[in-house]
Amino acid sequence: MSDETPRPAAPADGHPVYVIGGGPAGLAAAAALRGRGVRAVVLERSPAVADSWRRHYDRLHLHTTRRLSALPGLKIPRSYGRWVARDDVVRYLERYADHHELEIVTGVEVDRVDRAPDGGTWLLRASGGRELTASAVVVATGHNHTPRTPDWPGAESYSGELLHASAYRNAGPYAGRDVLVVGVGNTGAEIAVDLAEGGAASVRLAVRTPPHIVRRSTAGWPAQRSGIACRRLPVRLVDRVAAGLARLSVPDLTEFGLPRPSDGLYSRVRQGAIPVQDVGLIDAVRGGRVTPVAAVESFAGEKVALTDGTVLTPEAVIAATGYDRGLGRLVGHLNVLDPEGRPLRTSPEQGLFFIGYTNPISGMLREIGKESRRVARAVTR
Repeated sequence: MSDETPRPAAPADGHPVYVIGGGPAGLAAAAALRGRGVRAVVLERSPAVADSWRRHYDRLHLHTTRRLSALPGLKIPRSYGRWVARDDVVRYLERYADHHELEIVTGVEVDRVDRAPDGGTWLLRASGGRELTASAVVVATGHNHTPRTPDWPGAESYSGELLHASAYRNAGPYAGRDVLVVGVGNTGAEIAVDLAEGGAASVRLAVRTPPHIVRRSTAGWPAQRSGIACRRLPVRLVDRVAAGLARLSVPDLTEFGLPRPSDGLYSRVRQGAIPVQDVGLIDAVRGGRVTPVAAVESFAGEKVALTDGTVLTPEAVIAATGYDRGLGRLVGHLNVLDPEGRPLRTSPEQGLFFIGYTNPISGMLREIGKESRRVARAVTR
């Protein structure tokens, strides 16, 4: 830090603000706090920042544009391209931490957050028996924190390979094999395409609810910009417009086992389901390289039973079935979570903040940038 740059000060009580999590949300929050002259210390359980991004599958790219995905205070380099690759996201986040001279402590996992006995500060209980006192706490452990796999009957008896999508890296180990991917969100759709392009002998995609599929970009116009434009419009209007655009830009895949959804795109977004951005799924389905099938019902030995009565014998099953936020152990006792484990919009606890727990149609990184400024303003108030 140069002599000309003032060192951020701790709040009046002498304790720093602790930010739990060294991903995009935690780094953005720490940078925003530092910009307001507040000392913020990032606690990251892994050995380095951006841990979750380092563990994503190899072919992952942002589905949001480079220009609309930068965190406050530092642009993403133009050389990274319009759709930034996973490894470049990691490099950007490392650079972001250095650029803002963030104070980061790695290898420390916070297990529980409590009010301190004085009632005005917070007590963090962390790995190694640490007890840390904070003037305020920003929780930023990530929207996709804990892999979630359904409790399928008979799953423990399955003789093939069963793994969550969080453990998938690339198609190499599945070349020449029969693979069933469960879940048709963005992750499941992209893994299915990756397997088909990577030499899997057969790729089936188990679908419980047909997804809304949108083109990532149409005539140079990214779907993200449409998402930004429609956020404040009436839901029914957006549903009607989206349905018309889908008929024009996305072919009907009903004959291939992937019918158009019966409900509206934005209605589903408001329920937490983001549309699938096409990065090859449409062509793979139409070309027969990925075959949609019914949802999984149960397992028995080498067999997988589907809800339509079909029985498959895949060699591997990859569960792209989502994540839990994993906040229960950390703050569940503070009554700051809703029944689904999501942070309440307005926390009943002063000095406790959450960032990065929504997945908006306008882009998660863009929303994190806006949230970080709001959190910093609230902390300094």
